[in-house]
Amino acid sequence: MGDLIGVFGGTFDPPHIGHCILADEACHWFDMDRVYWVPAGQPPHKPGRPISRIEDRLAMVANITSQNPCFELSRVDVDRPGPHFAVETLALLRRDQPDAEFIYLMGSDSLSDLHAWHEPHRLLQQCQAIGVMQRPGTAFDLDQLDTEIPGLHEKVRVFPAPFVDLSGYSIRQRVKAGLSVRYMLTAEVNDLIFQRKLYL
Repeated sequence: MGDLIGVFGGTFDPPHIGHCILADEACHWFDMDRVYWVPAGQPPHKPGRPISRIEDRLAMVANITSQNPCFELSRVDVDRPGPHFAVETLALLRRDQPDAEFIYLMGSDSLSDLHAWHEPHRLLQQCQAIGVMQRPGTAFDLDQLDTEIPGLHEKVRVFPAPFVDLSGYSIRQRVKAGLSVRYMLTAEVNDLIFQRKLYL
């Protein structure tokens, strides 16, 4: 059997400590060989929303992944034209690593919206499991979701992780307002944001 790899996609604008905790907990909970951080070029579910340059987001994610041996930056959604759908990302990763098994990581809020994703049935076929971090205040009915996406129930693996109530939006707003975000980010990402004058 090949490596067990987590796939952690996102805009990462910016990547914050909540992302780090989720990825690290998933890596240990599922005994993964590594977790791919997959920055989105232009997320299909955020059309028209201005996002930071991919070069800046890649630099921030690269800084985080360099500090944890379980983390690895993947450019699979950067080095090809978009929009980028999760099912296509997984298909490309499987093509390049046919012996590996993949766990797609998401929060429980995303799981509830999975039926609206692009080809969710095929996404289930592309991964060994869907690793779901249960967020406080969010509930999902797996039996109901399974009626919308048959086979989902057997693919979902819920894992516990300390929840940090952060969002890229709230961090960007705080930076714009001149408020501190020092303890919401790694020190290096915090420095990078101010060196590059992001979110001002």
